[in-house]
Amino acid sequence: MSNLAVLPIIIPLFAGIIVTFVNKRVSLSRNLAKLFTILNLGVAVYVMYHVIQHGTIVLETGEWVAPYGIVLVADLLSALLILTTNIIATACVFYAPRSLPESKEKHYFYTFYFFLLTGVSGAFLTGDLFNLFVFFEVLLIASYALIVLGGDRVQLRESLKYVLINVFSSVLFVTVVAFLYGVVGTVNMAQIAERVQEVDQKGVLTTIAILLFFVFGTKAALFPLYYWMPKSYVVPNPVVSALFGALLTKVGVYSILRVFSLIFVHNISLTHEMFIWFAGLSMIFGVIGALSTSNIKLIIAYNIIPAIGFIMMGIGFHNADGLSGSVYYLMHDMIIKTALFLLVGAIAYVAGTSDLRKMNGLIHHYPVLGWLLFISAFVLAGIPPFSGFIGKVLLLRGAFTNEEIIIAIIALGTSLLILYSIMKIFIHGFWGEKVELREKKSTKGFIGPIIFLLLFSIVLGVGAEFIYPTIDSISTDLLEPEHYINSVLKE
Repeated sequence: MSNLAVLPIIIPLFAGIIVTFVNKRVSLSRNLAKLFTILNLGVAVYVMYHVIQHGTIVLETGEWVAPYGIVLVADLLSALLILTTNIIATACVFYAPRSLPESKEKHYFYTFYFFLLTGVSGAFLTGDLFNLFVFFEVLLIASYALIVLGGDRVQLRESLKYVLINVFSSVLFVTVVAFLYGVVGTVNMAQIAERVQEVDQKGVLTTIAILLFFVFGTKAALFPLYYWMPKSYVVPNPVVSALFGALLTKVGVYSILRVFSLIFVHNISLTHEMFIWFAGLSMIFGVIGALSTSNIKLIIAYNIIPAIGFIMMGIGFHNADGLSGSVYYLMHDMIIKTALFLLVGAIAYVAGTSDLRKMNGLIHHYPVLGWLLFISAFVLAGIPPFSGFIGKVLLLRGAFTNEEIIIAIIALGTSLLILYSIMKIFIHGFWGEKVELREKKSTKGFIGPIIFLLLFSIVLGVGAEFIYPTIDSISTDLLEPEHYINSVLKE
């Protein structure tokens, strides 16, 4: 059953190749994309079930025993994120035909959509630090194609900034991996974790850890490295923005979570305390950005930054509640951010603009969109009983355990401002007197995927009693890296 670990990578890879040959036949491309996405979702569900029932799946490719060969590791954390990724992908693939003009679908949208999923899944599953870099490059190359899909001038301008910053961080990434290999003599993450404890070069290792944090922090859009992200994420089509906002920054924060709970735990007083400071600043500056703009797409994009801050806060605490809160909030934010990007894309379409100052009274014409936005605002802000509330309660418990009162106050204040930033769209865009529209546009094809995602967000909150034991097991594994090391190296 170890081959299960490679299926979430292989299926989208082959799907991307297959749809390339039928890209001009739009209807066939759509149906194949939906079929392969649902198949991959079913595989992700089974992988999650198998890991819960039987433990971590380790695939030693080419029958090269770890740590000598490439290893794929599907533990609880990886399996959970693979499942969440495929839930998001399913919503996006059904939203895409309504959102994208046929001309953009023909320009290999589904090909690069599947290659993006291949890179994201590989990053979550790899047990090798160099292959983490490789899968980063796979997803980034796919994202380069998706961000310029359509060829508008604003897309080309923002994509240049996006490409340059990611190329720079990738060069730094592979350089730091080379430095680390020079110190410990391996790139297998489980073996690195073993040897870091034995090597008497703690100062060098701490420097490498900070450089890796800089790399992952750039990809995660953490303060002060987020300046490239907001506009880059709003210029593509809404379905592409949703994929970017849900997945790309989250791969960066996953990498921090994995590396700094498994490998670099020798100087927590420096590294993890630094995470808490950056988390607080990300919350503050991210929500300021969301409040400062009247572009509804930018409001959602800026709200990615405080979410990364919340997740980093729990990683910085490095206790059971903090890590449980980070994992829960990571899963919650991936789903609700996708829903919000899809939602504001639909709102901008029916309103004919993404400028909030030019909208008013949309609730009279599009009540379903309005109330979906209202519910989404409460989910994102963490109002009970929704999923954001569970994650934030766990994070606050982690803060109080470590007596980090200031960051807890910042988190609570930020939550209220996040709620206001989304409610501002509802109040100014939907509320108010009825305004006659020149043309009432259909929302058919938009509503279903958004409701699908919101239902998962509600289940994560209402069904927390059933989901939390798995999250708690993940935090236990993160606090005890021996579990991961023993699974991979079979010690």
